[in-house]
Amino acid sequence: MSRNKFTIKFIEEAVAPAGKAQVFFWDSEAPGLGLRVSSSGSKAFIFQSRIHGEVLRITIGDIKTWRLDGPTGSQENNARKEARRLQTLCDAGVDPRQEKLEKKAIAQAKKQAKQREKITVAEVWPCYVEANAGRWSAKHLLSHQELATAGGEKKKRGKGERVAGPLASLMTQRLVDVTSELLSEWAKQESAKRPTATALSFRIFRAFLNWCDEQPKWAGLVPGNAHRAKQVRMQIPKPKAKQDCLQKEQLASWFAAVKQIDNIVISAYLQALLLTGARREELAELKWTDVDFKWNSLVLRDKVEGERIIPLTEYVSSLMQNLPRRNEWVFSSDRSSSGRITEPRIAHKAALKDAGLPDLSLHGLRRSFGTLAEWVECPTGVVAQIMGHKPSATAEKHYRRRSLDLLRHHHVRIEGWILEQVQR
Repeated sequence: MSRNKFTIKFIEEAVAPAGKAQVFFWDSEAPGLGLRVSSSGSKAFIFQSRIHGEVLRITIGDIKTWRLDGPTGSQENNARKEARRLQTLCDAGVDPRQEKLEKKAIAQAKKQAKQREKITVAEVWPCYVEANAGRWSAKHLLSHQELATAGGEKKKRGKGERVAGPLASLMTQRLVDVTSELLSEWAKQESAKRPTATALSFRIFRAFLNWCDEQPKWAGLVPGNAHRAKQVRMQIPKPKAKQDCLQKEQLASWFAAVKQIDNIVISAYLQALLLTGARREELAELKWTDVDFKWNSLVLRDKVEGERIIPLTEYVSSLMQNLPRRNEWVFSSDRSSSGRITEPRIAHKAALKDAGLPDLSLHGLRRSFGTLAEWVECPTGVVAQIMGHKPSATAEKHYRRRSLDLLRHHHVRIEGWILEQVQR
């Protein structure tokens, strides 16, 4: 192996002999330093040595980016200095190729870390919704969509544009920027305008952050315990339990107004909510296959037990038998994309206004069933089983599972008493 003292002139004049793809020249100053010249004219510094008895050859770099020498202490790419460093590694039994791979891995990791830091809430939010939508109710899924909407689009009902949801301002934030200070300021501003929606939004966003920390792809991006900080929790409005409920004296006015609703499906749905004590989605998702008119029973999709069977009382049965059978849903809709009733609140609010009654939520109808049942001195355990409440006492939890006939005995009394008040 012939050696030459590399100079700038030597490097510039070095060429590959005719007929050869490449040729190697070796430096006499720095052991292992070589110059590879290809037939195309490209030139690069290389290093060759032995490691563990094997020949090692690696490329240092192109002569355009690497200098042969540099000033003492210079940080520029210095080929001779690099060759000496690589030889030192070989002498110590360290494979420079492995060192190169490790450096590359570190650089790649840093690059990926920087890319991860750029990820915004808006990029991850759809992934979170898609991953969990299958176990959410339609209402809960809609809440995630509406609370995070940027607003600005035309309203489907009424005039004007939709207002941005409480979570809209958080969507543009990077996950790494979701600090307790940011959440505290967000909660302070939003709760001043819409406290109830802010409280719900925080609970939903808190679940989102917990989910992110469980995913390897996004774990560790959100500052630890940002949503658990005291300064954040202090800004979140405390939810107030609603007490809306129909009084005995209001039943006649309510029934009269609801029966006047033009949409027979909504009218029947609202009356059935009151007379069964079911949750709004349980009843909205009722299918014809869940209704047994022969043995007078209903199968409801229960969020606690999975499903429960309750009696189909006479008046509710008559309401359902008069409904149109458009599709699989009992409370169907020819306007909804799902084919079933989705928004009966508008008609209900209008009926309340016409009857001169105070505002009453759909859940208030469920609450009314449980409250009015006390007038017939119905056992609380019976009411809880019909409504799908968790058993509260030990005896109820472990020893009381009443038959459908026994539930029907009491349920018929509750419905009969309510309808009596309407006739007075």
